Amino acid sequence: MADLRIFSYLPGPRVWKATIAARFCGVDVEVRGAPAKELKTWLWDFDARPLSDAELAEHSSLARTGRVGMKGTRLYKSDAFMKAHPFGTVPAAFSPDGTVGIFESNSIMRAVARLGEKRFPLYGRNAYEASRIDSFLDASLVFARDTQIYLLALLDGSVDAAIHARAKEAFAIYAAGIEQALSAERTWLVGDGVSLADICFATELALFSNEHLRSQQLKEIGLSKILHQQTNEDYPLMTAHFERLVAHENFKPDLEPHMRKTRAAADEFKLAGERSSV
Repeated sequence: MADLRIFSYLPGPRVWKATIAARFCGVDVEVRGAPAKELKTWLWDFDARPLSDAELAEHSSLARTGRVGMKGTRLYKSDAFMKAHPFGTVPAAFSPDGTVGIFESNSIMRAVARLGEKRFPLYGRNAYEASRIDSFLDASLVFARDTQIYLLALLDGSVDAAIHARAKEAFAIYAAGIEQALSAERTWLVGDGVSLADICFATELALFSNEHLRSQQLKEIGLSKILHQQTNEDYPLMTAHFERLVAHENFKPDLEPHMRKTRAAADEFKLAGERSSV
């Protein structure tokens, strides 16, 4: 039996916080899920699974209206799921017996670190390091909130100049903080080794790279990408740290395929622009 079970839309950079941490700590994490569009036919539960047409009718009393990323969608959430996850969101993690629910990706990642703390100190080596890690995780929440609003607006075509401006400001604040934290030739954000702060940073930036998939959409409404060509020059320490993490053996299985996809989209958009200017 797994030490932790996670149900979520897939693929999901915020789920990767837990899977990356699990590789460091030797924790057995089971992930269940499907692409977001398919979750409307799943039973949201500890024993999450796709439902047949007959089962969808049978479980009609469990249907609840989705919010945020699945706004307006009928989702089949069991009473046990809602008891364990009062906000009804995914990623949703469970203890091995399904009785304890852990929600929010940073908290799920912390759970993995606590389960494997004797194998690898991802949550710091003392109370001060742990609290500094928490500081980075809390700071990421502000960036993540505006990231979610922006990426969802790109996905459903509702992005506008105001949403774009908030995301651009959030990125600038977050990136500047990471750049400053890595100054003075620091290798890691906290202490002398990789920590939850580094994992959170890498996965949040990987998620934000989904912007590259909507480059043409931004261009058509007169907006520029926030992750522009000068980002590496503006934040050299941050981008170098990100590249180092993507190449790390415990990050690579999740992050490398995702970054290959988003970078290919960015390169194609750039090439298309060069063709149109010739």
